[in-house]
Amino acid sequence: MTQEEIRKLVSQMTLEEKAALCSGKDFWHTESVERLGIPSIMVSDGPHGLRKQDDKADNLGVNDSIEAVCFPTGSALACSFDKALAESVGVCLGEECRAENVAVLLGPAINMKRSPLCGRNFEYYSEDPYLAGKTAAAFIRGVQSWDVGVSVKHFAANNQEFRRMTGSSNMDERTLREIYLAAFETAVREAKPWTIMCSYNRLNGVFASENRKLLTGILRDEWGFDGFVMSDWGAVNVRTDGLAAGLELQMPGPCPDDDASIAEAVRSGALDEAVLDEAVARILSIVFRYSEARPPRAVFDREADHRKAVLTEQECAVLLKNDGLLPLSRGAKLAYLGGFAAKPRYQGGGSSHIHSSRVSSALECAPEGVVYEEAFPADRDEIDEAAFDRAVRAAAEAETAVIFAGLPDSFESEGYDRSHMRLPACQNELIRRVLAVQKRVVVVLHCGSPVETPWADDVPAVLCLYLGGEGVGEAADALLYGDANPSGRLAETWPRKLEDNPSFLNFPGDEEGVTYAEGVFVGYRYYDKKRMDVRWPFGHGESYTSFAYSNARLEEADGVVRVSVDVTNTGSRAGKEAVQLYVADDTGAANRPPQELKGYEKLTLAPGETKTAQFTLDERSFSWYSESLGDWYAASGPYRILLAHSSRDVRAQLDYTLTAKKRLPLRVHSNTTVGALLADDRTAPIVREAIRRLEAARANEEKPGEAAAEAITAEMVEQMLINSPLRSAQSFLGMSRAEADALLEKLQQAAQS
Repeated sequence: MTQEEIRKLVSQMTLEEKAALCSGKDFWHTESVERLGIPSIMVSDGPHGLRKQDDKADNLGVNDSIEAVCFPTGSALACSFDKALAESVGVCLGEECRAENVAVLLGPAINMKRSPLCGRNFEYYSEDPYLAGKTAAAFIRGVQSWDVGVSVKHFAANNQEFRRMTGSSNMDERTLREIYLAAFETAVREAKPWTIMCSYNRLNGVFASENRKLLTGILRDEWGFDGFVMSDWGAVNVRTDGLAAGLELQMPGPCPDDDASIAEAVRSGALDEAVLDEAVARILSIVFRYSEARPPRAVFDREADHRKAVLTEQECAVLLKNDGLLPLSRGAKLAYLGGFAAKPRYQGGGSSHIHSSRVSSALECAPEGVVYEEAFPADRDEIDEAAFDRAVRAAAEAETAVIFAGLPDSFESEGYDRSHMRLPACQNELIRRVLAVQKRVVVVLHCGSPVETPWADDVPAVLCLYLGGEGVGEAADALLYGDANPSGRLAETWPRKLEDNPSFLNFPGDEEGVTYAEGVFVGYRYYDKKRMDVRWPFGHGESYTSFAYSNARLEEADGVVRVSVDVTNTGSRAGKEAVQLYVADDTGAANRPPQELKGYEKLTLAPGETKTAQFTLDERSFSWYSESLGDWYAASGPYRILLAHSSRDVRAQLDYTLTAKKRLPLRVHSNTTVGALLADDRTAPIVREAIRRLEAARANEEKPGEAAAEAITAEMVEQMLINSPLRSAQSFLGMSRAEADALLEKLQQAAQS
């Protein structure tokens, strides 16, 4: 249906019909208007599976949903560092939605991992907005290839569960733009999502559902979003304020009182009816985009999609450490210890909980002859001494002990944040006891976010599955025994302890909100700036083969920088290398992280094979957000382009000099410092000339005595001058009031040039 036809349809609706269309019909459906042929469409929870519920719906997953396929959660998928893989998962989910008559999948969830304690981190992609944005854009393209929409969530700055419905996320504009909006911007600009879901929280005191700057000024006017915004379930504060700000659809419904308030606001003149008409038109555009589409016949093949889930997890799991112990031999005498071997934790709790078609465990996939001891349960922190003793004996008698550890469901879920970063005490205790009798130990982790690993220096091998979906057992088996080569890379830094995290002093805040005092220094941006030791850095992941980088090069043409590097598999196994490109700003124009991810490519390489990773960088790749300019800005000067295996494993470096296309505004007034004026090429010559005249005038003055010379050094004089405001020119530069005023006027004119 064309926009002209949609607007004609809107003109035929009553005020009450239009108001009702801006609320859900029920928990999962939009409203219909039968007399005008306007159908209802269904939305359903995701994002890593289809949680299509029955008519007794709820948003916390208490009631059953249809049997579906659970793919690796967002925390795992982002670790693939593979845009093509993320898109292929989206294609699977898009077909499943089409087969089940679901018009919009609620996801992906792309909020930043500000703290490892956030209860919903298992759904989120990364601490890095570039990686999260590119992963999201690929996933969205896949889903929407079936003419099924997504609802990118939670917009914006929903980085904790504590007071998530009322708390305020408070931060400066630069932090907001560079860290907490950037992934959404990439998703919107590159993948054109059908809908956006606003978050519960307030942003700098204003509810996201009523934040016109966020929902209209940035999302639509700047980024060009052309779908509709829906609320998170129950996120609406004042309905008419939300509608005026750019919130089209309130979920869930029905909401008769809020519908009536919309109609009354229009009648009274408090709300322009044109605003309501535009909201209805946006909703109808998506309704008809889905209902009038004619994609190929969709089939929900649960067996095929289960296999896809297995293969996806093989690409996502991260080999955190391997001192040559892995891969294991299937003929070896092995002991599997820990409840997660038989009952893996493969997804999180809450609105994304999938009713899985089947779940594979590592134990059921294990080779014949593997000895199993539960040792500790998968669902609680409990020590049974008899069970521990059996497990330790089994470990001592085995050639290798594999301990399946992780976080129980109760440790991380939607609705609340973790209180600490530790594994259950019983698991750390078992690992300690096993290491006392067996040095060949592998720890396999099931968790949605980082955990403290006090035993990591003593354990030869650690494999992190994150929450790997329903095929996690088969994937673990393939990875442990070398049928698949690990190629996942950490999408977040693993600190040694919780107190190291940059948000530690400001998380989760209080009843009113939380201050993002660390600013742009989130995750590796902080750890690298502080040169702090971490357990495992961002981008880290080992392999059963090795890779060499060579022939790094760049060329500049048509306003972009093209970077290439050759990568060779120097080992004896086929493998995949996630080549990461970071940009380091050496201009000194702003306080920036030492390096930031601006590109990544995953290469599949046979033994001895060489392929080329290629990247394209534009001006934005070098930029930071300037609040004074109100835009992105890249300063003139030197930059380094780093080609790396991880954020702390740089394999090649290229130097690049950029010439800025924009100028930062310079506001010259009596309190502008001399140093600021000397740092700007528009005003520096004028100030230098004034200083030269000062020095010439003082050349013939009597020299200070030896004691005075020791007290007042040249360095001291220089620093005092640089840090002095312009108003001090009268005394410092020996000027009259008239001369000082003339200098100020001359500098102001130069600053405007």
